[in-house]
Amino acid sequence: MTTHEQNQAAGNAAFSAATAHWATAHWATAHWADETAQKIIREKGEKEAYTCASGITPSGTVHIGNFREIISVDLVARALRDRGKNVRFIYSWDDYDVFRKVPLNMPKREELAEYLRFPITMVPDPWERDSSYARHHEVDIETMLPLLGIHPEFLYQAERYRASLYAEGIRKALEHRETLKNILDKFRDDEHKIQGEWWPISVFCDHCHRDDTEIEGWDGEWRVSYRCNACEARETVDLRGAKGVKLGWRVDWPMRWAYEKVDFEPAGKDHHSQGGSFDTARHVCKDVYGWDAPVTFRYDFIGIKGSAGKMSSSSGKVITIEDLLRVYTPQTARYLFAGTRPNTEFTISFDLDVIKIYEDYDRLERVAWNAEPAKDEAAYRKARRIYELSQVEGMPAMMPYQVPFRHLCNLIQIADGDIDKAIAGLEDAAPEQIPGLRARAECAKYWAEECAPEEFRFRLRKAGEKAALNDDEAAALRDLRDRVVANIASYGDDKSCAEAIYAVAGDRQMDGKALFRAAYQALIGKDQGPRLANFLRVINRERLLEILAAY
Repeated sequence: MTTHEQNQAAGNAAFSAATAHWATAHWATAHWADETAQKIIREKGEKEAYTCASGITPSGTVHIGNFREIISVDLVARALRDRGKNVRFIYSWDDYDVFRKVPLNMPKREELAEYLRFPITMVPDPWERDSSYARHHEVDIETMLPLLGIHPEFLYQAERYRASLYAEGIRKALEHRETLKNILDKFRDDEHKIQGEWWPISVFCDHCHRDDTEIEGWDGEWRVSYRCNACEARETVDLRGAKGVKLGWRVDWPMRWAYEKVDFEPAGKDHHSQGGSFDTARHVCKDVYGWDAPVTFRYDFIGIKGSAGKMSSSSGKVITIEDLLRVYTPQTARYLFAGTRPNTEFTISFDLDVIKIYEDYDRLERVAWNAEPAKDEAAYRKARRIYELSQVEGMPAMMPYQVPFRHLCNLIQIADGDIDKAIAGLEDAAPEQIPGLRARAECAKYWAEECAPEEFRFRLRKAGEKAALNDDEAAALRDLRDRVVANIASYGDDKSCAEAIYAVAGDRQMDGKALFRAAYQALIGKDQGPRLANFLRVINRERLLEILAAY
């Protein structure tokens, strides 16, 4: 079995029998992916297998905006599989596209500029890690997608074009030149209609590899002649063995729909604009290649919170999948997309919104596992379905151990960044829950250290370090140490501990806020910090007493 077949098998076996049994009764309209799956079956009819497609040009960093298309296809593919359908999920690397612009975030930009107008697959890797610039970006994504439970079959268009797989499709485009021209002009005003002689193909020169070429003729069968403006070479090539002949984008896309028998492919709102590439592709696919265009939907852009506009590889303003998975567990990352309709624009955040997103996911999880009641049966079905689709490889055997993200960040900072020490105190976690707990802790550590606002971060003082407190504050702190901290184990909850803290302030005729400030200064050198009662209860008693012994 090939790697692609193994990946496909892994995808087709993603959900457990128990989940599939539940879904049989409840999935029908529970989620937009299910609605799309129903539409595919309705419009394409019953088939032995359905082909779902996605793709991108690896002209720069493949970012989280591009990932929205990938995961949208994955979610629909899962919905089809839940209905007992076989699915072929193909992901096309358009690495035979032209290298038009050097992105701003690339190293060795001057060296890369020497390869402008080359096919991307022939541009060298500026990091010197992979065989080409294109392959570097492909590898970055191919190594990350399995972490999210996504297993497409990758198609490399440079390989396919150079192997002349599309020779018939190219010849058919040449035979229907006028039809194609009329389709493209149909959606253009008079000013932008095609003028003069037009060809649906371009050629990379066999000598200098650039696409600065002009078609000089076609013999009506397989031979095409071209002239290179860059190196002045002239060649006549046979489409059945030519390495550099390629269809233009608006013809290439629908040609491949027909070649791969694609049943579903979404597209961004730019492609779905009126008269855009999807409109023309739909006509080309049917009128020239005899295949009905795939079922589709429009997905919206993703922004970066605090930054205007959409992400762009060419501008270098991007968030990668790797960036996302540093802060969000794979399940939570999937939830961001599974829990949002594709035509809804949203932003990726790495600020305090992260805490809210984890809280929302945890609430969804509790509802899905019946650990928290849903508003009604419809709300339960929706939550359960979103949760299922958020999982990496099907429903877990038991409900994951829940520790609030904010609290986990505090535990890790209390433990001076030691994850093992931080989660060791969560003694009620079952062995099966530890891997998921550790994965969340890794994200919490990264976020607390690299992304959290400064007021959220702290470090416990070492024994012997002393804050600059006045006499009244120091006296109150001693009372807090001797009356509350020394007896911390006697408080069964945060509320009773908080009452004891306020009692210290009251007895000292001190404003509660002043005592809190003194305590935070003594413990972490700041005026504010985590909720004090809970903070005192989770820090090791002996460590607290050592820190406060200085007063």
